[in-house]
Amino acid sequence: MGTFLTPICLAGPTGCGKTAAALAIAEVLPVEIISVDSALVYRGMDIGTAKPSAAEQAAVPHHLIDILDPLDSYSAAEFVRDAKRLATQITARGRLPLLVGGTMLYFKALFDGLSTLPQADAQLRAAIDAEAAERGWPALHAELAGLDPQTAQRLAPNDSQRIQRALEVIRLTGMPLSALHAATRDEGVDWPLFSLEPTDRTWLHQRLARRFDLMLGQGLLDEVKALRARGDLSLALPSMRCVGYRQAWEALDANDFSELRERGIAATRQLAKRQITWLRSMPRRRVIACDGPQPTPELLAGLQRLLG
Repeated sequence: MGTFLTPICLAGPTGCGKTAAALAIAEVLPVEIISVDSALVYRGMDIGTAKPSAAEQAAVPHHLIDILDPLDSYSAAEFVRDAKRLATQITARGRLPLLVGGTMLYFKALFDGLSTLPQADAQLRAAIDAEAAERGWPALHAELAGLDPQTAQRLAPNDSQRIQRALEVIRLTGMPLSALHAATRDEGVDWPLFSLEPTDRTWLHQRLARRFDLMLGQGLLDEVKALRARGDLSLALPSMRCVGYRQAWEALDANDFSELRERGIAATRQLAKRQITWLRSMPRRRVIACDGPQPTPELLAGLQRLLG
C-alpha cells in the first residue's frame, strides 16, 4: 500500500469483531492501535472488558489501555487530547495510527470537536447523587426536562451518568448543556471511519450471549470480587458502571446470581443497540457487514482503496 498520512478509525458495536479485524490489519500494515474504549483505560478490568490479551498487545503496539485506576474518571475531552497527541507521535514514527473501539461519544468528540464545558466538580456531583438517592433519577430527569428539554429528550430517565453531568453543567454555568454544545467548538478531525455493523441483529445477539458466557467462565465474578475487596470503589464510579461490572456487582450485593447471566446479556444488547444508533448518525462512515461472508478481506480492500 502507498504512503499514508491520515489516521484510520475502526468502530462498531460490542462483540462485532473489532479486535480481530484490527489485528488482521496489523499483519499487512505497520499500525499502532489507539483504543477508543472508555472501559479499557482501567487497570484490573480485563475479563469484563474483553481487553486484548498480553500476547495481542505484545504483537501490535496498543495505546490508551491500562492507563487509569478504576477510582479515576476519563472524559471525552481527555480522550481527544490523548488521541491527537498519540496520532501525531505514531505518524512521526512512520507508522499508521489505527483508532479502534466502540465508545461512540469519544468518536463523536473527535470528529465534531468539543465545546468548552466546565470541568467536573466532585462536591456538586456528590450533592446531585444525594438528591438522586432521595428522589430517584427519573425525578432529576424531569427536572432536567424543565431546564434543558433538548438534552433531556435524548436521555433515558435512568441514565444517571449523563443526567448528573447535564445538571452539573447547568448549576456550574447557568446554561443548558445543549446551548454549550452548540457554542464554539475545538476543531474536529476528518479521519476516515470504517464501521463493522451487523445486517442481522440475531447474529450479534448470539455472539453477545456467547461472549458473556465466556466472561463468566473466565472468572468475571472473581474479577469484580477483587475490585470490591479494595474497599474504595462503588457503583457511583464510571468504571463500575461499565456493562457486566454493574450487573456482577449488584448480584454480589444481593448474593443472588440467578439473574446475572440474563441481566448481563440484556445490558450488553442495550449497549450494542445504542452504539449502532450512534453509528447511523455518522454519515462519514464506510460500513462493512461484520456478519458478511468475508468482513476482514472487505475491510482490507477498503483500506487498500483508501491508502492507494
